Amino acid sequence: MDWSAGLLAFTAGLLISVVTAPVGVSGAVFLLPVQLSVLQVPSPSVTPTNLLFNVVAGPGALLRYRRRGDLGGRLTRLLVAGAVPGVVLGAVIRVFAIPGPRVFRVLVALLLLPLGLWLWIRTLRPATGAIRPDPGPRSTVLLALTVGTVGGIYGIGGGSLLGPILAGRGMAMARVAPAALACTFVTSIVGATTYAVLALVAPGHNIAPDWFLGLVCGLGGLCGGVLGAHLQPRLPERVLRLLLGTLAMALGALYAVQGAAG
Repeated sequence: MDWSAGLLAFTAGLLISVVTAPVGVSGAVFLLPVQLSVLQVPSPSVTPTNLLFNVVAGPGALLRYRRRGDLGGRLTRLLVAGAVPGVVLGAVIRVFAIPGPRVFRVLVALLLLPLGLWLWIRTLRPATGAIRPDPGPRSTVLLALTVGTVGGIYGIGGGSLLGPILAGRGMAMARVAPAALACTFVTSIVGATTYAVLALVAPGHNIAPDWFLGLVCGLGGLCGGVLGAHLQPRLPERVLRLLLGTLAMALGALYAVQGAAG
């Protein structure tokens, strides 16, 4: 891997995290198209590389939440308990069921389009009225298991999907954001390890992470996360959410077209 690609990877991780960190969303979901189309990371190796990015980039924001006393708690434990086995299952599905790049691009589009639309709707038409009761422990674990499986397939850890779902139910972002980010961090460690093990037993599937790109992107994400957290009080949240929604829908549309074209 030449250093020009390394510089590009670092810059991509930094810029993406600067935008996503202020709203408590992992930048891994937006790093996927960069890895596939620009950095030419092969599928399915792109998924564990993305999980490696989460592992390296995550501690910055988590330390910030820990200093504020927001990290940990019952919600975090329930999400991790469900998402960890889910991400292992997702990794197995990703390797043995959907390794082709065309299918992967379609699945990425199916993830990004609804996510972007949700961000737009929740920004332009925020929820009103009383906060609904929190989901029960069993429902929370089952939700985390399902989302963890999807996260293991896409290489996003699952927290980026859990956050919008829980916030959509009316839970306060002060609780959701640290729990979702902690879940993303833990499941990304488990997911990256699972792919490394699968690479030993299924060498023909090209599923080992690209360690260089994952680490370099992650270092950029770590720096970008710190900068994004610093900029958060100075940036309108409405603008950030609309920007994220637009980016997600644009990338989803691009991959839908590419997937349809083969």
